[in-house]
Amino acid sequence: MITALQVLTVVVVGVMVGVELAVAVVLNPILDNLPGDAGQLGRAHGGRMLGAAMPVWYITSLVLVVIWAVTAWHRFVVIAGVLLIISVIMSVLLLVPINNRSKNWTPETRPADWKQQGARWDRLHYVRVAIIVAAFALLPAALIG
Repeated sequence: MITALQVLTVVVVGVMVGVELAVAVVLNPILDNLPGDAGQLGRAHGGRMLGAAMPVWYITSLVLVVIWAVTAWHRFVVIAGVLLIISVIMSVLLLVPINNRSKNWTPETRPADWKQQGARWDRLHYVRVAIIVAAFALLPAALIG
């Protein structure tokens, strides 16, 4: 049973990390280079779509890591859990407020500093991605060490 939990946890966290990495290094750069208002509209739509899915994914990942840590104690899993907690706190305090504003912007309603707010979200997101990549890397390491 523990093996199934470990595999499920690695897969769930790994796919979450993949989505967040793709947003950082693929999706947002593509959107930023679209002509006219298409990029801003795409980011708003992505903010609505991923803003609904990612909280469930982050919490599910954290719960799976906590269950793993409780049932088969390993320092790497505990550290991964701490990193995921940091990413959730960072998300709630720093990224979600920007996302909640920007997901409803249109070319007519966006504020004058919308590009700066988007750039701030991107910088914070890069930090969050680094944190969750580190958390993810610790999970398979726990299986072999």
